[in-house]
Amino acid sequence: MPNVAEVIRDHVTLAIECVDRLYLNAYVPGLQRGPGVVAFLRQRGQVIASPTLFGEITNAFKAALQGLCSTRAIPWIEFTKGQDKDKLVETHRQQFTADEGVVLVGVAQEKAKAWAATKKIDGRRVHFTFNWHTVYVNHYYIYLIDRDWGPAFIKVCGYAPWAVKVCLNAHEWAKRQAQRRGLSCEALDNGFLACADPAALQAICDSLSADDIQDFFDRWVGSLPLPLTSDDAASGFAYRLSILQMEVSLTQVFDDPVRGREFFEEVIRDNLDLGRPDRIQLLVDRKVLANTPSQFSTRVITDGILPSLHVEYKRCHIKQYFKRGRALRTETTFNNTYDFRIGRGLSNFAHLRTLGRRINWRLLHLERTAHDCGLSQAKLSALTAPSRTAQGQPAPALKLGDPRVTALLGALCLFVLTPEGITNRRLRPLVAQLLGVPEVEYTARQMGYDLRRLKRKGLIQPVGRKLCYMLTPQGRRVALFLTKVHARILRPGLQALDLRITSEAPPPLRTAYAALDTAIQQLTREAKLAA
Repeated sequence: MPNVAEVIRDHVTLAIECVDRLYLNAYVPGLQRGPGVVAFLRQRGQVIASPTLFGEITNAFKAALQGLCSTRAIPWIEFTKGQDKDKLVETHRQQFTADEGVVLVGVAQEKAKAWAATKKIDGRRVHFTFNWHTVYVNHYYIYLIDRDWGPAFIKVCGYAPWAVKVCLNAHEWAKRQAQRRGLSCEALDNGFLACADPAALQAICDSLSADDIQDFFDRWVGSLPLPLTSDDAASGFAYRLSILQMEVSLTQVFDDPVRGREFFEEVIRDNLDLGRPDRIQLLVDRKVLANTPSQFSTRVITDGILPSLHVEYKRCHIKQYFKRGRALRTETTFNNTYDFRIGRGLSNFAHLRTLGRRINWRLLHLERTAHDCGLSQAKLSALTAPSRTAQGQPAPALKLGDPRVTALLGALCLFVLTPEGITNRRLRPLVAQLLGVPEVEYTARQMGYDLRRLKRKGLIQPVGRKLCYMLTPQGRRVALFLTKVHARILRPGLQALDLRITSEAPPPLRTAYAALDTAIQQLTREAKLAA
């Protein structure tokens, strides 16, 4: 089977980077603090900022929304607990024939963060203070079809401060843009399977901007009844969009689906430690400290026969799976932009998209590095035999099978993906642990000797003038290749051939070699060459 690098280079027929799902929050900045709530109520004409106006606004909004549904024959559905909303909505979408419009309105009672008022009487003066509380109130799901975005929904909280959520899919946006431009594309569920002009399709995906998202919101806010009116917006109480969740995807379609799936399963086996802190910090390009809040986990989830790889960093989720048996899908999902010290404002959309793409490609690069690590015969010979550097310095051999060399290369694998440098102090306890000896028995002087021969063999290089080193590209390949050969071939193979290890059923390898020995002996006897 070709390795990861070869499959990605030679067997991918289409590679498209695109923002996938967008989950946005529309909030009113002036209603996020108590004094702002008081100012809002007073601009509505109240001398005393009483919360009774909240209920009046909510009732007026509900009546207007029901009136819209009645006038346009839009289904009004009260969702029940545990009901599959997506399945119900999809049935109505399939029956919807217009190019654009509201498909249905659904009502569900859900938890929300809302304002609660406390009445205070000070002599003849009555006033209210407002504090945040968690409440269960009605939320109104407005499912719609948009001419630019396709299926989407807007969810409105039924109580102050009347937060709005918006769910969009940028793949659907790209599909409609391609269709308008006459670009022939074949869909792959939520993505693309083939395209007559991949460069033009990628340009469409790249052209999506924060202005396109804002335009969608402004058009529907202007056409739908909402709790807050245009007069409220003119008084400084207008909605502002922020990013709650954003998925950035890379879809790579293979020419041979079977080969692609085998490749992906091999990648999973080699990358179960991607969630380790030392590998995460290279993947997301963020320094991980001892107090960084994150699970740092790698999970492999199997749905039927299709596995998927999941890596978590704080609330960022990196997922890789084989989509519909045809394409490798790599996704980075930002659930909290502050994990990367980026604000939630819609103005950061382009920055997040670039960051998500970088993470996706870093993941693929790490997988290629771990999997494509073979050595040529010449390089293997130069490594395992004594040699000299270009400056004439002796470079002692790194003998394959030597326990100390095996432990040394195994310890180097732990530095393959970490930005931290290799020092005597950092490497020595790891080598000692792999050798199975106390740290005092593998001395700093021995470690210094090993670092020198690693340097002279070209496996590590110094960082500046400090006694600190980094693995070279050749060093990464050597450490990974020889460690894998020892762990996966030599050790289990030699154990299988050891006749001192008995069991009820001998290993297949031992059985095969026993048959080979018998056949050679028989051939020798028949040739009358046996002593």
